Amino acid sequence: MKKTLTLIYSCLFSAILYSQGNSNSLNINLVDIPQGYFWMGSEGKGENFDEAPLHKVYITEPFKMGATEITNAQYEAFDPSHKEYRGKYGFSENDDDAAIYISYHDAIAFCEWLSKKEGITYRLPTEAEWEYACRAGTYTPYWTGISLPDSFLKNQKLYRDPVSVSLQVGQTRPNTLGLYDMHGNVEEWCSDWYAPYKLQEQTDPLGAKDGLYKVTRGGSHGTPVEFLRSANRMAMIPEDKHWLTGFRVVQGEHPEIGYYSKSETIPFFMQDVNQAKFDWKIDNTPIFKEPVNYIIPPDCNSNIPFYNHNHCPSITWCDNGDLLTIWFSANQENGREMVILGSRLRNGNATWDPASLFFKVPDRNMTGSALFNDEQGRLIHTNGVEAAGDWQNLAIAQRTSTDNGATWSKPQLIAPEHKKRHQVISGTIRTKAGYLIQLADASPESNGGTAMHISKDNGQTWQDPGKGKANNFTEGDKGGSIAGIHAGIVELSNGNLMALGRGDAIQNKDSLWRMPMSISSDLGESWTYSASIFPPIDGGQRLVLMKLNEGPIMLISFTNHPYRLKNNGERGMEFINPKGEKHKGEGMYAALSWDDGKTWPVKKLITDGKERLLYGQAWTGFFLMNETQAEPQGYLAATQSPDNIIHLISSGIHYQFNLEWLTNKSNSK
Repeated sequence: MKKTLTLIYSCLFSAILYSQGNSNSLNINLVDIPQGYFWMGSEGKGENFDEAPLHKVYITEPFKMGATEITNAQYEAFDPSHKEYRGKYGFSENDDDAAIYISYHDAIAFCEWLSKKEGITYRLPTEAEWEYACRAGTYTPYWTGISLPDSFLKNQKLYRDPVSVSLQVGQTRPNTLGLYDMHGNVEEWCSDWYAPYKLQEQTDPLGAKDGLYKVTRGGSHGTPVEFLRSANRMAMIPEDKHWLTGFRVVQGEHPEIGYYSKSETIPFFMQDVNQAKFDWKIDNTPIFKEPVNYIIPPDCNSNIPFYNHNHCPSITWCDNGDLLTIWFSANQENGREMVILGSRLRNGNATWDPASLFFKVPDRNMTGSALFNDEQGRLIHTNGVEAAGDWQNLAIAQRTSTDNGATWSKPQLIAPEHKKRHQVISGTIRTKAGYLIQLADASPESNGGTAMHISKDNGQTWQDPGKGKANNFTEGDKGGSIAGIHAGIVELSNGNLMALGRGDAIQNKDSLWRMPMSISSDLGESWTYSASIFPPIDGGQRLVLMKLNEGPIMLISFTNHPYRLKNNGERGMEFINPKGEKHKGEGMYAALSWDDGKTWPVKKLITDGKERLLYGQAWTGFFLMNETQAEPQGYLAATQSPDNIIHLISSGIHYQFNLEWLTNKSNSK
């Protein structure tokens, strides 16, 4: 009975509002929002640090706000081509469904068109106006109280595959100001650049004058319910668009004052960066340096979001002699709190900088990062950006730096659609023809292969040449993806590409499962598969495959998985100790090939024989390193600086050695 009365009340209110309320030629119903003040934000605990400080905000001018989000019918009066998005993934099929797949620029263009059409100003709400109107005088997490009624809830959970639900506007009761769908249905663009709040009282605040991301508010049909709170802050790259986000309009003049200059702390890795070009000197003696932790937790009072799970790194060298590394930090790998942190090993220092924030689109999962020095004065950062949580539906963003990572360009979406084949993997390469190649997992699962993205114009445009082609990853067959996720890639002397990956193992002639090798002679349009000589790797492990400055191809991988063993419990590999004696060893090893991967005459455990107890972060934890044991698992990334030192990082440890050490039977400095 109660639900029936609620439905009747909602329908009656809607009918009254739509028949008697303010509207325009598009039947956009507008609600009067009075001037007033409120307390904006929250205590900002944990992952919600950006909602603090709680501060008083005055809204000095009344305005009118759309009672609902802009619908398909209303938006398509401006842009008829938008109809192509109707029904995508099963969402927003009808005229009165909220319009989605709307970028910030699309929303602004609609407002400008409508303003000209109506002869009165329409715009997006400011972030403060949005929260003020949403709260409608309340200070509970939702205007409905401490929780949302069931009628407001759709697919309010983390998910991998989008779940189709109705996006029809105005179907739940409005708040006391007459606004519908302020909690859920679709996220809504605001006009503000995302920036930290100010502690002081604010009057008609407009946020920062510039920034990287535009604020979105309200949460969506596919968002965990805690992200639907009145105070919750989200944001997106302005060019981004997906099935979670639309907008509503405000009728009122554009505020002219209220901007504030950003006072964000410059990340430590970007501070005091030496811009002098470094003179790299090559030492041809065998080198193996003491392994060190590169993940140094920030000061507890720094407000840098640092979580328990640190993983999935990338590393590159800088022209000034520094090293730069990045990785994700999260409570859970599919969480929206995930951030990309960075650290710098400054030339001449033995200790890495404390971790600081490198890249974060607020309330988006950020799985998959790559750093690359293109040897033309430019660092390239490539990263996955989710629509929500999980790590399946990623777009690919890219930034560049021409000053050794002291500043970075605004992120550009080089693969803008949120979908599979976009989980970035460390290990970017440039071919002899000058093409950039960036690998990305083709699947979020443990098997499913790796996609290759290629740019033939120095990163301006990118293609996925194997897209849409079937794969079965069987010996001798061809497919459109590299066999195995988390793959590494090299260019061979004849211009072919060779890749090795994790999972999708192939049985050899002895019926032993082996790491798959993929070869392409057409720049990634098709791949031929075979069993390599190397044991397969599994969860919590990622390999490195790269061509060294001196010529050989280097693979760094693991002899086996410490917990999941194939081939009747096969453990370890045969190595030669410093005395020239054969022995079994387990853990991380390097293999070298001088003939394009046909033979691998050198295989060596990554250890100098000294016993150490090391902490590998993420899934690795503590492990013992000695003469016969090396790190058992971790996500690997590597770069070779111009002095020919190989800088290898796992999920938590930085190793430094050179080719001479790998080929020398003794363990040297």
